[in-house]
Amino acid sequence: MVAPNGARPMKKDHPEVPMTVSEIVNTGKACFDAGADAIHFHMRDKKGKHVLDSGLCKEALNELNKIVPKMHLQITTEAVGRYSPEAMRKLAYDVVPPGISIGIREMIPSRQPTPEDIKVYKKLTESGTKIQHICYEPEDVDLLSNLLDKAELSKTGTWCMFVIGHYSGKISNPKNISPFIERLKKNNMNADWAVCAFAKEEISCLKMAIKLGGKIRVGFENSLLMPDGSVAPNNETKVKAASTLFD
Repeated sequence: MVAPNGARPMKKDHPEVPMTVSEIVNTGKACFDAGADAIHFHMRDKKGKHVLDSGLCKEALNELNKIVPKMHLQITTEAVGRYSPEAMRKLAYDVVPPGISIGIREMIPSRQPTPEDIKVYKKLTESGTKIQHICYEPEDVDLLSNLLDKAELSKTGTWCMFVIGHYSGKISNPKNISPFIERLKKNNMNADWAVCAFAKEEISCLKMAIKLGGKIRVGFENSLLMPDGSVAPNNETKVKAASTLFD
């Protein structure tokens, strides 16, 4: 999966961070051609700020589907300190996309799933939306397990993204992947999991994920760097480099 823009990188950080719908579509095509099977993208407003805008999401999904019909398309509900769980759920209901990422601790800050949480997860599942559950810490797996139990949803094939490190500077350590996997086993979850990591430690984490049987996400949302530490010219170059990790 490629995550080409995220909520925070701006043009001042790198001129190839895609901000508009057309830039996201062009980047998606280039990354698909470079080997990415899926794209996780954030919508931005005219000032470049992350927005949960159903109209922009639908526009991007429609255009991407025309250009890369075989690529899995994933929007985000990330709160970024701006949006409430209600706004996150509203976006999901308004768009009902092919794929959506949900930071479970953002959606359920009380860590006690409510009927509204259960309702949105069941609605998306019944509609065929593939939910990727973003887990920032191993204990988020416990919360996810609790939610799935209460919603009476299968734990087989659950799609998880383990966030190793943090954009703010928390070091991405490959050793931090195993605790997530241990939580999956503890909760009897046969999950399809992936990893994203940050900055110069990104590659070592991705290599460990592959070694442990996981999948990977790369792109400017997580790191602007190539494996050799140089700044990547664009997202598709990072995708090409990541593809070689499977050789």
